[in-house]
Order: sequence, then C-alpha cells, then structure tokens
Amino acid sequence: MKSTEAQTPAIQVLERSFAILDVLASHQDPVSLKQISETTGLHPSTAHRILNDLAIGRYVDRPEAGAYRLGMRLLELGNLVKARLDVRDAALEPMRELHKFTHQPVNLSVRQGDEIVYIERTYSERSGMQVVRAVGGRAPLHLTSVGKLFLASDDPQRVRAYATRTGLAGHTRNSLTDIAALEREMAMVRQRGVARDDEELELGVRCMAAGIYDDQGKLVAGLSISAPADRLEEAWLGRLKDTAAQISAALGYRG
Repeated sequence: MKSTEAQTPAIQVLERSFAILDVLASHQDPVSLKQISETTGLHPSTAHRILNDLAIGRYVDRPEAGAYRLGMRLLELGNLVKARLDVRDAALEPMRELHKFTHQPVNLSVRQGDEIVYIERTYSERSGMQVVRAVGGRAPLHLTSVGKLFLASDDPQRVRAYATRTGLAGHTRNSLTDIAALEREMAMVRQRGVARDDEELELGVRCMAAGIYDDQGKLVAGLSISAPADRLEEAWLGRLKDTAAQISAALGYRG
C-alpha cells in the first residue's frame, strides 16, 4: 500500500512495469510468467504483454520460453548514470579551481551517441561568455573539442561511419564538413592528447579540451575551457591537462 499519492506513477502501465522489474530484480535466476503474475497480482495476459514490450526495449531478456530476467539495457543505463554521477562528483571542485585560474567557463561533457551532452559547468558573469551551451545541452561530436576527443578514441571505420550518419553538417564557416579534414584533425588529437574547437560550433567562441578516464582506462568524459576567440590562452593548456588528470585519478585511472 502506497503511503502517498505522489509515490504512485500517474500512468498505470508504468506502475505495472516497475512492479515487474522489481520482481525480476529480486531473483538471480529467470522468473516464470506464472510467478511474475502471482507476485504482482497482474493477470498473466497483462504481464505477458508488458514483458513483451520491455523485451523489445531490451529492459527484459527472455532466455527461455516463459521465463524472464532483467535485460542488458538496464546495465547500460546504470553504468551511464554511475559514470556521470561519479565524474560530476570528482570533477566539480577541480573545475572550480580551473575556473578561478582562467576566469572563463569550464565545461564537463560526456558522449551520448553522436553528440556530447554538457553535464556540469562552472562560470561567472565576469567571463563575458554568453554564447555557451547550458547544462543538458547537446552538440555534434565533430564540432566540439570534447566531441573530437571521443571521435579520436574510435577506430577509423567508426569515424567514417559517424561521418556517413551525420553528413558532417556544419554550423559555421570553420566547421569540419569534409571526412578527409576530420581524419587529419583526429590524427592531431591522438598525437597531442588534447582537442580544440576553433569557432566551429559558434563564431566568436574557441575551446580546448582534455580527456577524463576511468579505472579501466576508458574515456568517460571531457573537460573543456570555453572563451571568446581572442581571449583563449595557450598557457591554460597545461593546467587543463593537469586538472583532467586529477579527475581521472579520482576515478581510479592509473595511466
């Protein structure tokens, strides 16, 4: 029995889906449709219909006829949430210190598909930077410094597949819209270990970025400094790399 109305989902099918997932989560082995139905109080046909929809979304697996277990999609989402929370927690104080050093916006971004998502920013009104992506904002990989870090971590075939999917659409006259130019840029990023956005996403804004790695050596986020094009200082690059390395170490990276 729910204690308050706020604890009950407004959409009944979601409440029923949550109940089914809770049953599956409480068992290590696959659970039969009959047991799911009895535990949730749902009619077998209703439970079966919901389970089929969950299976389509990979939230539920069906290892054998009439038996179900939690699906890999939940693991993928759980790992994504964990990585974001851990990265944000580890990054916030170093980001504040980097912002104090540069007096320009410092951004933390992660990859989601063919885009980066901004998950944290530190900035002040004094920076004069109005044209920046807000937390939760998205941008194409090939137009951003952090996005280039993620593309550079892919093999050439994946980079070409990205170019084919997206068409390498540009936002400014500086945008990389040609696969050959993008591949040359990726080679430089791999060689230098840092990436740049030279007014490719927005005119008047330049960025530099360094990668953040987890305990498995996987690139999980990027740390970037944004500044008006005429105020981005090369002297910040070393401090940026040191800050990214500090965050990576907090995540267990020992590279």
